[in-house]
Amino acid sequence: MLPVRGPVRGRIAPGTAYNRASVFFLCHQAQESFMPVSPRLASVQCLSQSGLHRMAYHEWGDPQNPRVLVCVHGLTRTGRDFDVLAQALCNDYRVVCPDVVGRGRSDWLADPRGYVIPQYVADMVTLLARLNVESVDWFGTSMGGLIGMSLAGLPKSPIRKLLINDVGPRVTQTSLSRIGAYVGLDVRFKTFDEGLAYLKTISASFGPHTPEQWRALNTAILKPQGGEWILHYDPRLAEPFKSATPELIEAGESQLWTLFEANPGEALVVRGAQSDLLTRETLEAMRQRGQHVRTVEIPDVGHAPTFVQPDQVAIARQFFLGQ
Repeated sequence: MLPVRGPVRGRIAPGTAYNRASVFFLCHQAQESFMPVSPRLASVQCLSQSGLHRMAYHEWGDPQNPRVLVCVHGLTRTGRDFDVLAQALCNDYRVVCPDVVGRGRSDWLADPRGYVIPQYVADMVTLLARLNVESVDWFGTSMGGLIGMSLAGLPKSPIRKLLINDVGPRVTQTSLSRIGAYVGLDVRFKTFDEGLAYLKTISASFGPHTPEQWRALNTAILKPQGGEWILHYDPRLAEPFKSATPELIEAGESQLWTLFEANPGEALVVRGAQSDLLTRETLEAMRQRGQHVRTVEIPDVGHAPTFVQPDQVAIARQFFLGQ
């Protein structure tokens, strides 16, 4: 892996327009110094069986760049998880990070039974049509990896390169039990810092982070409501988990293996070495059963690597850009 270059100082003047030159400069400086920069926020209207809903997305880099990287988050996260990665890559890509429906700035579904992978795939197809591109590269963490895997295995898929972050077609019962223990809980916090402490506890498997990194990762996961702070997602996300029978889980795994094996493009599967969701056995099976699959493990991390650390960003850069 390539070393991360040292910081280069630079500033964006207040009110700088988002023309091609300023976006190039903004992303270049963010890449070098990891200075805090905000993305553009937009949304697209999508369709489910219960009606229309709006999916928000965060966009970095030149909006006219035909080279697009889509970054999709895990089950209860948001597109702001990718701020560091997007700033590191937006000099080369137009980076688009959606808040999957039911999370962050996106609408909640009228019927929670729609919080399933096929609905998310349909929403992503709508998003790609809005972006007006024929092909994209894809970075998917956990649930985002399952969405990418499902889309990449379809005939005429728009996905060119696929990075799957700590997930596979087979999901262990241990990890499902861990996730089910906190998703759907109506937790409320008196202060923002109390909420941050809670999120740090349930996200301990992300691995070591500085206090500043924890705050940056989790600020978008909290929102104020009625003098308190709550989690920024629909607690009904848990309902499809509750109705999942062993037969449905087995059928879903079989379908995911079929889609994974059908993907003709390059794929990199990343595993946190301490992950309870993607086992080493499943990782090896993915390497053997996929068409063009490489694998890598990240030490001292469980589920899932956040890709805010320089060595993790370097893995993504090497895969997508060969740098």
